[in-house]
Amino acid sequence: MKNLHKAIVYMLLSTLAFAFMNGLVKYLIEFGAYQLVFFRSLGTLILTMGFLFYKKIPVLGNKRILLITRGVAGAISLILFFLSLKYLAVGTAVVLRYLSPVFAAIFAVIWLKEKIRPIQCLFFLLAFSGVLVMKGFNNDLSFIGVFMICSSALMMGIVFVTISKIGKQDHPVVIINYFMAIGTLLGGLLALNNWRNPQGNEWIILSSLGIVGFVGQLFMTKAFQIASTNQVAPLKYLEVIFTVLIGAFWFMEIYTVWAILGMVMVITGLLLNIFYKSRKAG
Repeated sequence: MKNLHKAIVYMLLSTLAFAFMNGLVKYLIEFGAYQLVFFRSLGTLILTMGFLFYKKIPVLGNKRILLITRGVAGAISLILFFLSLKYLAVGTAVVLRYLSPVFAAIFAVIWLKEKIRPIQCLFFLLAFSGVLVMKGFNNDLSFIGVFMICSSALMMGIVFVTISKIGKQDHPVVIINYFMAIGTLLGGLLALNNWRNPQGNEWIILSSLGIVGFVGQLFMTKAFQIASTNQVAPLKYLEVIFTVLIGAFWFMEIYTVWAILGMVMVITGLLLNIFYKSRKAG
């Protein structure tokens, strides 16, 4: 019971960190998505590299092709997520990015030969219906933004399946390190043509992106290490609530009734799938 309480606290801290990072990205969006990906990735890369060298863990890992695939897919997903924030409320973007488990399930059928039960198809249909409700009944919702964030979710689906394929053959920090290294390289190269030099406190805020992201990853990992997945995974969706609140109070974003209904449908469909899988695993 003590471990469960600890895990809940860790997940709360993790979701708060990620929600705060989402808010910072929205606040800094004028720098451009590529430059933000560069700073977010570089900040975490410094920490992961330091950890690997300190622990004397081989940086290149074992499953290098899979590690590169995970890194490229993760970097593209992050770029698309940051790009979408120009067109969408931050809470909406985060909700739609959580469609990634649906895409992951589809890729798992193709790549890992896993099975999707008919009832899971209903849960996924509920989640996708939520997207249609959000877009179909909300003319203010940008089609470009929705396309970008759904593409980001699709790439995250590839990330999840790739990590499953890697399994325990590589250290978790090695996997994150590849992601951050490729994100730094890709974001830096794409940002060269539209680079904007930070001024004063902007350096501190941009540098904090990587630190906050690392804190979120660290506490999430700790939570999953000491409690079962079905106990802590649903708490990940608190990030949505925290991000929506940040959007409302920090950026004065207004969410329509249809947008909120769509969000609830998406989250409900995904949570039902988590509970179903947990019950089957038990």
